[in-house]
Parts: sequence; C-alpha cells; structure tokens
Amino acid sequence: MATTANPEPDDNKRPNISAAQVKDLRDRTGAPMMDCKQALTEAKGDMEQAIIILRKRGASVAQKKATRVTSEGSVAQYIHAGGKIGVLVEVNCESDFVARTDDFKELVHDIAMHIAASDPKFIRKEDVTSADLEREKDIYLAQAIASGKPAEIAEKMVKGKMAKFYEEVCLYQQPFIKDQTMTILQLITTKIGKLGENISVKRFARFKVGDTGETIAISKPEQKPE
Repeated sequence: MATTANPEPDDNKRPNISAAQVKDLRDRTGAPMMDCKQALTEAKGDMEQAIIILRKRGASVAQKKATRVTSEGSVAQYIHAGGKIGVLVEVNCESDFVARTDDFKELVHDIAMHIAASDPKFIRKEDVTSADLEREKDIYLAQAIASGKPAEIAEKMVKGKMAKFYEEVCLYQQPFIKDQTMTILQLITTKIGKLGENISVKRFARFKVGDTGETIAISKPEQKPE
C-alpha cells in the first residue's frame, strides 16, 4: 500500500506582512512602500531588522550616486534658544524638483537644527585641516605616553581617540540629535535611498551671541578617481 510522504516544513515560507506594519516602517524611515514591504519580508516581520536592511540599501544607493553633480538644493535657517544661536546651511541635491519636496525640506531643517545644537566644526572627515589633525594627534600621544603606556599601545590609543575626535567635530560623523542610533551621514543616505538623488551638505555658518567668532564650514570638493 502506497504511503504519502509527509511534506517537509517550508522554512522559507513568506511571513504575512500587514499593511499596518508597512505603514509603520514607512513612517519611521521615509522609504517607499514597496521597499518597506520587501525589507519586512526579508526580515521576517522584524521591524528593527527591516530598518537595518533599508539603511544598508540606502547606503548602497548613496555610493552609486556619490559622483553625480549636486547643483540644486536650498538654504535654510534655524534660530535657537530665544535668538541666541543662529544657523545658515546649504544642502545640495541634483534637481529643483527634489529640492522642493517635503522630504528634502525636512532634511535641510533637521540638519540646520542639529548644527545649532551640536556645534560641529567641519562637515566631513576629509575637511579637517592638517594642522588640526596633527595638533590632536600630538595631544593624545602625549597623554598616552604620560600615562606610562608603551609606544605601540600609545599609537593604538591615539587611533581610538581620533575616531572620537571626528565624531565630536565632523557633522557627518555626529549622532543625529533626534535619533542617536544614526549619524547625520546615515540620515542623508536614507534620504538618498528614498529620493533617488545624490545629496550633500555644501556649507554652513553658526553664530552664537557672546562668542568672539562664528563657525563657518565649507566642504572640500571630493576627489574623483583617476
């Protein structure tokens, strides 16, 4: 008598992703609906894992678009602390169409607000001057040696200190004030993934009442590979 084999469990069975889950992920990331559904499916319904997947894809899109010219964009202002701190920032994109979208305007506003609160001195790591880098390295190396650390250990300590230095003074490396789990660079790459255009911060100026000098940062042109 013939017997029917029991079907093996399907480990790859697609999870049942609800419209509410997709909307929640879209609200949290700003990614297109289909991208959200695909990320949730890949993550088997795990919301946090889906966010990570979308961020990785956003970074991939950003890398592909990084060499594209950003000649459009907008300038925004942000006034904080009852008129005590003011920021002007220019953020560039590729087209006037994207520059006029609510998503882009929100990004520019968030970056201006972040600059007011976090007081970065540079935009990218590549913008830090050689003089500033050497000064910080010398200070950290002297501190390590003074603590009695061997030279090779001192050098490793300096590398760790420099990573922290970049996080403190470079806009792109700073944790976003509204979401400490992502940096400003990750915030921008998320928007690149959603809007489909290269986006970059061109320059900013920050003024604070009572300070003897303002902070003015301009991003150096990126070197194109030969």
